[in-house]
Amino acid sequence: MRASLFRIGLIALAATSAGFPALSARAADVRAARVWAGPDYTRVVFDLSGPVSYQLHQGDGKVQIDLGNDRLASEFATPSAQGRFKGLSSRRRGGRLELVADVDAHSAPKSFVLKPGGGYGYRLVLDLYPDGASKTASAPVAASAPPPVMKAVHANKATPSEVMTLRQVAEQMGGQRKVVVAVDAGHGGDDPGAHGPGGTLEKNVTLAVARQLAALINKQPGMQAVLTRDGDYFIPLKRRYQIAREKNADMFVSIHADAFKNGDAKGSSVWVLSPRGKTSEAARWLADRENRADLIGGVSLDDKDDSLAAVLLDLQQGYAMQASESIAGNVLKALGHLGPTHRGYVERANFVVLRSPDVPSILVETAFISNPAEERKLRDPTHQTELAQAVMGGVRNYFESTPPPGTWFAAEAARRSGAMLAAAQPDTDSSGSSAVTSGRADASVRDLHRVARGESLGSIARQYGVSVGALKSANRIDGNTVHAGAVLAIPAG
Repeated sequence: MRASLFRIGLIALAATSAGFPALSARAADVRAARVWAGPDYTRVVFDLSGPVSYQLHQGDGKVQIDLGNDRLASEFATPSAQGRFKGLSSRRRGGRLELVADVDAHSAPKSFVLKPGGGYGYRLVLDLYPDGASKTASAPVAASAPPPVMKAVHANKATPSEVMTLRQVAEQMGGQRKVVVAVDAGHGGDDPGAHGPGGTLEKNVTLAVARQLAALINKQPGMQAVLTRDGDYFIPLKRRYQIAREKNADMFVSIHADAFKNGDAKGSSVWVLSPRGKTSEAARWLADRENRADLIGGVSLDDKDDSLAAVLLDLQQGYAMQASESIAGNVLKALGHLGPTHRGYVERANFVVLRSPDVPSILVETAFISNPAEERKLRDPTHQTELAQAVMGGVRNYFESTPPPGTWFAAEAARRSGAMLAAAQPDTDSSGSSAVTSGRADASVRDLHRVARGESLGSIARQYGVSVGALKSANRIDGNTVHAGAVLAIPAG
């Protein structure tokens, strides 16, 4: 418990010359309060009828918000306890409205006022963090791919500034680690994203598709999913790719739904970081000493001079962007089997979530939620599953064609290579003539798939990023049905 109180003077939309904010001259109504509890912090949002000035006090498990002559609206309802937020009460003292939030005793509050936007009016936001969380810095280890500069190891000793990556550990131990895919559901909490004409919110669609994609990834041998959010709460943009780095992600996939003022716009799209975004992020990374202390591809830049650090960072960013392009192309091709793509090629922008220097990152716009027809599809759980399967197909394709060393995919690639070599060797039958083993193991076959109950040719084709026609041709299938338990050859193209 904290015996003393501390005061944070914050001015929202009204400047004062004094050290503390003045109380708002015109009373505003506090109309509603909403709470989202995420894994890192809890957010409480107060909906307001207009701008406010306020003072914040904390102590003894309570956060007091002094709102002056503002008032509670008649329809105001107290939100239920969630996360670090335990309850809310109100009182008037000397004509002034005070809101008192009961919070976890070890909470550190941050607050600010938002102007109208995204379908909301003015909002007072109270974020409750664990004590000291805002000052905690982690040093993530990237395991996304071979770093451009390998560390030197002499007599099993590494220099103090060099740390082995997970990939290198797996290689030395003969292990087969899983590749990690960070799946990011765009928006969330008080940030609903785009609105469809039928009222569909982007944040709900992205979470549904992200959960489906994560489930597919976790079913796939050799793969593991990490969700940046698994509920309706807000995560800052930069924090999203930081989570991917902290979880040693090999890939980052951000799910969104596009919108345009014209309801005719349609089609999915896939984005990667623009060259300008790469350049600006490199400048920020090199200028920030705390950033440079992190590991980039398993190498610290902190002990390198500026020129060498810039070269190392550029090499790692170059790898990440090249891999991102390849992944994005695979995913866009797979999405094209579901319907039209918006432009037919991978697009580039300076999106914050794509700025990780060493984790290949893509942003998927599943469709235009502003298009009534596409909005209806985005609401449909069946279509959400198909979207997840298409993205999964593109992601899996990338790891199969470019398996990171020391992973299950690398081991499978070696196994398939050996099987294909064996299949190419002629066997001798009893008559002394040569016979070739089953053609299913030739170089045109990428993998084998055992059909599970409920799967169709279409869903299997989307999962592997191939066409139904190619799948039928590779397996000499005339009809459109396939039975559970059947083993299908997955064509390489």
